[in-house]
Amino acid sequence: MLGLLRKVIGDTDAKHIKKMQKTIDQIEALSDDMKKLSDEALRNKTTEFKERYKNGEKLDDLLPEAFAVVREGSTRSLGLTHYQVQLVGGIVLHRGDISEMKTGEGKTLVATLAVYLNAITEKGVHVVTVNEYLARRDAAEMGKLYTFLGLSVGLNLGGMTKEEKREAYKADVTYGTNNELGFDYLRDNMVTYKEQMVQRPLYFAIVDEVDSILVDEARTPLIISGSAQKTTELYTAANSFVRMLKAEEDYTYDEKAKNVQLADEGVSKAERAFNIDNLFDSEHVQLNHNINQALKAHKVMVRDEDYVVDDGEVAIVDQFTGRLMKGRRYSDGLHQAIEAKEGLEIKRESMTLASITFQNYFRMYKKLAGMTGTAKTEEEEFRNIYAMNVYSIPTNEQIMREDRPDLIYKSAEGKFKAIVEKIKELHEIGQPVLVGTVNVDTSELIANMLKKKKVPHNVLNAKNHEREAEIIENAGQPKAVTIATNMAGRGTDIKLGQGVTELGGLYVLGTERHESRRIDNQLRGRAGRQGDPGKSQFFISLEDTLMRRFASDNMAKMMERLGMDEENPIESKMITKAVEQAQKRVEGNNFDARKQLLQYDDVMREQRDVIYEQRMEVLESADLRPVVEKMLESTVERNVALYTPESEVPEDWNLKGMVEYINATVFSEREITEKDVHGLDSEEMIELIMEKVHEDYDDREEAFTKDTMREFERVILLRTVDSKWTSHIDQMDQLRQGIHLRAYGQNDPLREYKFEGFEMFEEMIATIEEEVSRYIMKAQIQSNLERKQVTEGKAVHESTAEKKETKRKTPFRKGETVKRNDPCPCGSGQKYKNCHGQEQ
Repeated sequence: MLGLLRKVIGDTDAKHIKKMQKTIDQIEALSDDMKKLSDEALRNKTTEFKERYKNGEKLDDLLPEAFAVVREGSTRSLGLTHYQVQLVGGIVLHRGDISEMKTGEGKTLVATLAVYLNAITEKGVHVVTVNEYLARRDAAEMGKLYTFLGLSVGLNLGGMTKEEKREAYKADVTYGTNNELGFDYLRDNMVTYKEQMVQRPLYFAIVDEVDSILVDEARTPLIISGSAQKTTELYTAANSFVRMLKAEEDYTYDEKAKNVQLADEGVSKAERAFNIDNLFDSEHVQLNHNINQALKAHKVMVRDEDYVVDDGEVAIVDQFTGRLMKGRRYSDGLHQAIEAKEGLEIKRESMTLASITFQNYFRMYKKLAGMTGTAKTEEEEFRNIYAMNVYSIPTNEQIMREDRPDLIYKSAEGKFKAIVEKIKELHEIGQPVLVGTVNVDTSELIANMLKKKKVPHNVLNAKNHEREAEIIENAGQPKAVTIATNMAGRGTDIKLGQGVTELGGLYVLGTERHESRRIDNQLRGRAGRQGDPGKSQFFISLEDTLMRRFASDNMAKMMERLGMDEENPIESKMITKAVEQAQKRVEGNNFDARKQLLQYDDVMREQRDVIYEQRMEVLESADLRPVVEKMLESTVERNVALYTPESEVPEDWNLKGMVEYINATVFSEREITEKDVHGLDSEEMIELIMEKVHEDYDDREEAFTKDTMREFERVILLRTVDSKWTSHIDQMDQLRQGIHLRAYGQNDPLREYKFEGFEMFEEMIATIEEEVSRYIMKAQIQSNLERKQVTEGKAVHESTAEKKETKRKTPFRKGETVKRNDPCPCGSGQKYKNCHGQEQ
C-alpha cells in the first residue's frame, strides 16, 4: 500500500500519511460504538466534548472520537460516510495545513471533520468559499450535519444587515466568501460603537480553493473608499493626447514586463500640446501621471481580456477566474483613464478609507487551513508566507484520465481551425467537451467559429456567469460542448451523463497554456473524477502569449527545421517541457512579486494594527481621560523640547514662541506667561504646564458633567483618529507609487519605504495628539453629542462640538529663510512644511 502511495503522491507525503494511520485506526475502531448510539445520544456527544475541552482536554486528544461522531452523523443525516483518505484530509486541515485533493474527492465533506472538532471550542469556525453560490450551497447541505450534531450554522452574505451578520458570526460554524469576511473586518474597524461590530476575534478558518484566494488573489487589496474631490477634465485631455502618439517614435512598450513609457519625442510633444516648459517639473506631477495612465489604458489594458464594458461601465475581469469583479475599480486613476479611452462617463477617483490584502487578513486567524485540487506547485509560497504545508491526499479511486501531450501549431489561426474540427468530431460521436480558454476574447472567437459549423454549445465567461453552476453541471451530458474561461465552475462537479463513460468520459480541451501550471492542472482536473474515464489535451501555437513572451527563439527555429506548416501540428515532449520551464519562470516571478508586495504591505499592517488597537481602546474604555491626558502630556513635552533644545543655551530659547503655542493649544481658561517659565529647565516647564492643564481639565469636567465629558472625549478621539488615518493611507499610497525610483539613486526602495513610512506615521500620531489636545481643551461642548463615522471621504454627521479655536500665530513675512522641517516661525509649533510652508 505504501509503495502505491509513494507512486501516487510522492515519498514525503506518503511518510506523513503513514504516521496518521494510527489515528485513522482509532477512528475506525470507534465506528461500531457510534453506530449503537441513538440520534440523541450522538448529539449529546457535542455537549460532552465542549465540557471536556473547557476542563482542559486538548482538541488533539478529542480528535479520534470527534471524527468518529462526525462520520456517523454524516452517514445518518447526509447518507455519506467518510472514506479513510477523507479522514486523512480532515486531520491535515485540523493541523492548520492544506489538503490537496483531486476533483470529485469530496473536499466539502472532508472539511466537516475539522470544522466540527474546532467548533467545540465555541470560538467560531469560518468556512471560506470563492463565491456566494458555493457558500449558500455548502451551508445548506453541510448545515444538515452540523445541526443534527447540535451545532449552530451561520451564512454571511453581502447585503445583509448588521444584525443578520452579527447572528451569522455568533454561530459555531459560519460560511461566507473571502471578500465579505475581509470587508466585515474593515467595516468593524470603522464603527463608532462597539455594539455595531459584527465579527468575533478571528480563530479558525478553512479556505476552500485556497490557491485561488491566497495565491491568485493575494495581491488584490480589499478597499473601502469614498470619492475624492478631483477634476476629471485632465483624464479627457490626456486621453486625447495619447491617441495621437506613435509607437516606437513617441513611446516604448515592453510586452514582457507590460511596461509602457514616453520616449523623448513623446515628452516633447506633451510639452507642446499642454503648453508647458518641462513635463517633469513638480507642478506638472499630476499631468505626467495622467498621461502615463492614459498610455497604460491604451497600450497595456486590453478590452475583453483585462476588462469588459458592461452597461456603460468598465468592469474588471479577474485574470485567474475570468469572472467580472463588479464594484471593483483600478486604483491610481487607471480606471478613469480606461473610461476616457472607451468614451464613457468618467467617475471621480476614490479616496481609500480602509484597506487590507487577503494575505494579511487571513494571517490574522489564530489557525488557518485550506483545501484545493492544485496547490503543490505553490507549496514554497504557502510555507513561507502562511506557515502551511501542502499534503497531497491519495484518491479513493485510481485516476483513469488520460493526459495527452500538447499539440503545437505554427500559427494561432491553424490552431483554432484544428480546435473547432476536433470539437465537431467529438460532438458527432456524442462525447462531451469542456473547452478551456484564458480570456473572454478566445471563448467568443471559438463560439463564433462553432456557430458557423452549426455545433450547439454553451459559453461560460465573465459576460455570462449567472448560469455557471447549471452550465457546468450539464457539461458531462452526451454531445455537450461547454466553452469556459479559467473559472471552469470551480467547486462544482461535472457528473457524466448516461452512456458517456463508454465514449471515453469528458474530453477537456485547453486552447492555450496558462502562465501557471496550477491553472492548467485545474482544467485537466475537471475530467476523471472519482475513477471516471476522461481525456485532456492542450492545443498551443507559437503565437500564444506565453510562447511569445517566454519561449525561446530556438524553439521557433527548430520547428522551422522540422518543416511545420499551418495545419499539421507536432507532438514533442521536448517542447512541452520547454513550455513548463517557461511556466516555472513566470510562477517564480509572480511569487517574488507577491512576496515583495507582502513586505511593503507589512509596513501598513503594523501601522494598521496600532491604529485599530487604539480605536478599540476608545470604543471599550469607560473613562478615556487618562488616554487624553497622556496625549496632552506628549504634546506639551514635544513642543517644549522644540522651543528649548538641549543644543542651545537657555538664553537663546524661544520662550515667547513656546508660551504662545501652549496657550493656543492646551488652555481654554488659564494661560502661562514668559515670566512663569523664565529660569526653569525643560522638565520643570512641563511639570508647571501639566499642573495647570489638569486644573483646567477639572474645571471643564465640572462645567459639563462627567458623563458629557466622557462622551465628548470619545467623539473627538474617534473623529481625529479616523480622519488622520484616512489621510495617512492616501499619503502612504502616494509614497509607494514613486518609491521604486529610489533604486536609481542606489537606495533600497523597501528600506526607504519603511523608514519614510515610519516617519510619516510618527508625524501622524503627533498630529492626532495635538488635534485631540486642542479640541478637548478648547472646543465648546453641546449636550447632543453624536459620534460620526467616516464614509465617502467625509463624515456622516456634522460635528456637534462648536470649535472656538484661539490658536494665535505671529505674522510671518515671506522672504525669511526657513527649512521645510524647521519649526514654523509663526509659533504654531508645527513644522514649516505643514504650516506656512503650504502657503508659499
